[in-house]
Amino acid sequence: MPDDPRPFADLPAGLVEEVLDQTTAVGDMLLASFRHLQDTRAARRQELVLSGMIRHESSLGYPPLPTTCATDGSYAVERLLSSDLAAAAAVAVEGLTPPSEKRHWDEPRHSTFIVAESHNADTATVLRAVMLGRELLLASRAPHDLVMLDMTFTLPIIYFNQALNQAPNSRGLRCAQEFLHCCQDYLEAYRDLLRAERSDKNYIGLPKYSTRRELGQLLDWPGEQDDRSFLTHLLEPGEFTKPVPLEKPDQAWHFNLGQLPSELRAHSEQVAKDIVASLDGLYVFHYKPHPWLPAIRVEAGFPSATNDHRLAPIIQGLKHQCATAGMLEPYPIWLADRTVKALARAMPTFRQVATQRISEQYDGDIGDVFFAMHGYRTESGG
Repeated sequence: MPDDPRPFADLPAGLVEEVLDQTTAVGDMLLASFRHLQDTRAARRQELVLSGMIRHESSLGYPPLPTTCATDGSYAVERLLSSDLAAAAAVAVEGLTPPSEKRHWDEPRHSTFIVAESHNADTATVLRAVMLGRELLLASRAPHDLVMLDMTFTLPIIYFNQALNQAPNSRGLRCAQEFLHCCQDYLEAYRDLLRAERSDKNYIGLPKYSTRRELGQLLDWPGEQDDRSFLTHLLEPGEFTKPVPLEKPDQAWHFNLGQLPSELRAHSEQVAKDIVASLDGLYVFHYKPHPWLPAIRVEAGFPSATNDHRLAPIIQGLKHQCATAGMLEPYPIWLADRTVKALARAMPTFRQVATQRISEQYDGDIGDVFFAMHGYRTESGG
């Protein structure tokens, strides 16, 4: 969507002046932080070199370019007078195809879910888990050598646990019924991505934002910036950091399966244990493919991150997909995000189509329809 040419049109002049004054002060604070980072760059880079944490992509050799794809998802809840219009979508988009590759997808793969729900505070929570589950299913079924996910690998256990707490008590919600019906498939797909047992297939998580500081804690860096921010300035093009274990949470990972029906719980318990064990074996490294890109935070399971023969195609795939300075992330991740985030913007159109359908069939006062289908706000996320 284009930027609003008049962003302050509806704001009082005094409010705008006050915010601009405060923003100037924020800029001064950030400037001091940037100058400190610049002044200490040489010393921190030397720390990295001496600790043996920096490797160059050439140390892995140059395997054949892998085929790649990326998945992403989004959801939106349109709050209407009479009910809620809930939609979730996941897409899988193919990356730039290697020159010798003859296999290709004719179009992006996708999975959608849209329903009318009664007003319920848990709709967004459960719908988000449905979105994420469908995203994991697309990723697990992709035929490509390298599959990228636009998230941290720990996000599904957080969202699934929230839904596991809410869905059994909200069975009137269609999204809750959908989640409970497909829960086993979602968990199995999650487990398969974390395990990455096939040596010719790698799955990686590429979170844009993370508060974790694995290297920062290891090297005692100050806490005002995370690892990705520091390493964007410290790494040279073609360098990546040695994979290190993902930062552990304060409480051990676990699944809240207690409220599931007994049969479903029995089938899910072993899968849940496998997932938790795999989460404890996650690794993270940062890679800077080109001068124009920030460092990319990459999460991978133990089999992919600790074996150079599997790490090499990951590095090559990322470098090949970061082919232009116009995108600050790998191409399929950028395209998947751009594609699926259009869902929220399209919600008013979906509502209009439903309204027209009701109006054509409704025998009463047409004004009732437009009151009932009036949208108050849209909640969305991805």
